[in-house]
Amino acid sequence: MEVILLQKIENLGKLNVDFVIIKKFNRKFSKTKSISFIKETLGRKLSPKFIFVSNNFRFGNKREGNVKQLINHGKLCNYKIVKPQPLSIKKKIISSSLLRKYLQSGKLNKVNKLLDRKWSIDGKVQKGRQLGKKIGFPTANIDIKDYVLAKPGVYAVKAKKIRSSKYIKGIANLGYRPTFNGKKILLEVHLFNFSGNLYNKKLSVDFKKFIRGEKKFKNIDQLKKQINKDILSAKK
Repeated sequence: MEVILLQKIENLGKLNVDFVIIKKFNRKFSKTKSISFIKETLGRKLSPKFIFVSNNFRFGNKREGNVKQLINHGKLCNYKIVKPQPLSIKKKIISSSLLRKYLQSGKLNKVNKLLDRKWSIDGKVQKGRQLGKKIGFPTANIDIKDYVLAKPGVYAVKAKKIRSSKYIKGIANLGYRPTFNGKKILLEVHLFNFSGNLYNKKLSVDFKKFIRGEKKFKNIDQLKKQINKDILSAKK
């Protein structure tokens, strides 16, 4: 199961959701007509009592289904439609688009406040070029495919192994490593006072604070001095 999906299920569990049904989205399912989805999937298979949707919810092949169609078939399939009012602050609707905008501009504190939790990335630790270890700051390199990413830079973080409750504080660099002429975006996490082998382990990394944007340094000594400053900032 995909790491991002597991993360979503874990977050739903924290909200006391009893169970989650996962439907594999393939070519055959994508061609399902909206009326077939209502009658077969909702009416015969799931038999829900209430369905919560937003006003702009669309479903079915080519997004042909809408909320009005769901309402029209409510009596026939014995369910009621609930349309919650969207959450908003200062007349701004809290949407995934707004969160992405804040993330990509380095406004992590706003994202964490709106989520009511720390924005996080879960992924498997992969073996990298060990550049951090060579300059005295060993890092866990984490696969970040499929994630909506925050602004490249250095962050104060805390991390734990998946299914563990013990967090370890640290700093993370999310970016391209311009000092080493990197071309691929990476998440590298340096954990404070930690020693051990994390290769192929799955970590959950909570982003606590944006420290600075990514920067190219003239030499390794300048980079090391800045990393030490970043560590002091992360520990505050």
